[in-house]
Amino acid sequence: MRPRFRFAPLLFVTLIAGAPLASAADATPDAVQFEWGVKIPLRDGVHLNATVYKPRNQPQPLPCVFTLTPYIAQSYHDRGMYFAAHGYVFLTVDVRGRGNSEGEFTPLLQEAKDGHDVVEWLGTQPMCSGKVTMWGGSYAGYDQWASAKEFPSHLATIVPVASPKPGVDYPMQHNMFYSYDTQWLTLVSGHASQENIFGDSAFWSTQFRRWYEAHAPFRELDRYIGNPSPHFQTWLSHPAQDAYWDSFSPTPEQYAKLSLPVLSICGQYDGDQPGALAYYRDHMQYGSADAKANHYLIIGPWDHAGTRTPKADVGGLKFGPGALVDMNALHVSWYDWTMKAGARPEFLKDKVAFYVTGEEAWRYAPTLDSVTARNDTWYLDSTAGRANDVFAAGALGHDKPGVGKPDHYVSDPLDVGSAAWEQEDSPNGLTDQRGVMLAAGKALFYHSPPLTADTDIAGFFKLSAWLSINAPDTDIGVGLAEVKSDGSSVFLASDSIRARYRHDLRKAELVKPGSIERYDFSRFTFVARRLAKGSRLRLTIAPINSMYAEKNYNSGGVVADESGKDARTVTVTLYHDGAHPSALSMPIAAVSSSVAAK
Repeated sequence: MRPRFRFAPLLFVTLIAGAPLASAADATPDAVQFEWGVKIPLRDGVHLNATVYKPRNQPQPLPCVFTLTPYIAQSYHDRGMYFAAHGYVFLTVDVRGRGNSEGEFTPLLQEAKDGHDVVEWLGTQPMCSGKVTMWGGSYAGYDQWASAKEFPSHLATIVPVASPKPGVDYPMQHNMFYSYDTQWLTLVSGHASQENIFGDSAFWSTQFRRWYEAHAPFRELDRYIGNPSPHFQTWLSHPAQDAYWDSFSPTPEQYAKLSLPVLSICGQYDGDQPGALAYYRDHMQYGSADAKANHYLIIGPWDHAGTRTPKADVGGLKFGPGALVDMNALHVSWYDWTMKAGARPEFLKDKVAFYVTGEEAWRYAPTLDSVTARNDTWYLDSTAGRANDVFAAGALGHDKPGVGKPDHYVSDPLDVGSAAWEQEDSPNGLTDQRGVMLAAGKALFYHSPPLTADTDIAGFFKLSAWLSINAPDTDIGVGLAEVKSDGSSVFLASDSIRARYRHDLRKAELVKPGSIERYDFSRFTFVARRLAKGSRLRLTIAPINSMYAEKNYNSGGVVADESGKDARTVTVTLYHDGAHPSALSMPIAAVSSSVAAK
């Protein structure tokens, strides 16, 4: 889907980007034959509308590539021109109920069978060699996995990019929905493009703030913004991972049966990174040995749009020239290898490629787990229970569990003070520290000593925090940042827990107020970075109280139905002693056998 927001210390940072574009500069127009309005029949009699791009005077049947998009097929005209100029038939196809296609649009769920039917129709056309693949990211990354689980016989390979996994990272993450859901549903309302409405950030922040300050139930948000949506209401009726969300993705048995080559691509700063890596991990867990041997993974220093058109800077960070991978050329090279008996793409030196920011170089590993050599432990501690201010923070130490008094923060869900600065656009979201500074007294902060040498990290942080909560439920976010010696900071990774799902995302269990339990934050986003000598780690633990997120009023009721009248102020207490050793695990990067030139 489109970029939403990430957890930066305390609050969410908006990272909205426009539709990804490609350059057709090297696609000579007279070398491409164009055909608009091709109708593709589906099994139920509905016809999808496709635009076809072919090499002019195509001498023989060729492998075919198509993108199945809800964002109007003409959005990918430049991609069509490029791939047709490089020896492939390329189709941009409007999904059911969008653009010029027939039928009614049901987000995501419709694409498995429809994608299968497109593959099988295309594979039998005279222009096609019988080998078909798909192109695209975000929604068009998701529908590659959805189509693959239906096992169309002509599907030769997939290249899912920035693929959301329903129930994992869209339309909710860790069982917490996004206000953005209503924005995206408006983008895909009706048949025509709603891009201008979708892209008006001032409009959306105003609507979200109006709902937020009214303390209205999240279930009413679609009506607040003026676009009541049955899809939004259906999603909210499934607040935890369940069979409904499972139905969108391959089952363990389907992963075991998959045999086609896969190239997965995602970004460190992409809101759909968790979904993309969830597909990868599931395939690594359930797939056959041969299939896993043909699954490659790339994790670049990119945001959502950058996974298709990389940029030299994201959110205030600037990267080396190696970050600017030619994604079109990489796709052609992959397609050549898997469908034309060409050579393996030179870029793929091992099964996993990941970019280390700070070092500004690519590294390689045989598996995702092997990018991490070891995990270093940092124990949380404080002096006299003082950890509520970024300038008078608690400490992270290697030696032994903390010995200080417990720390705590108090969160009032009726506090809407964050709305004023959240409404402002933040182009430097990865380096902006306003949320941290404004959180004084409302969150917990822990700093490490200055690092004595450059330190390379790669993989996933974990946090075990011993907490007591005096309410039946609340939402807690945790974030990591590198604080440089000059005081500037760089966002690293984040995680979150809705307390009722602290044990199992499939089963709610309300908190027994006052009981001390270990909360395991084990779903951090991936990070690979060289931390500079003299930098410190900053850990932030804070309530999630944002106009960009479903509001938990801490009452223990149905969260989507709660409103201001249900609000309960909550005290979250963190323990750090011998019996309750709250600790952060930091992933230290393995020494790569192959580091690409910067």
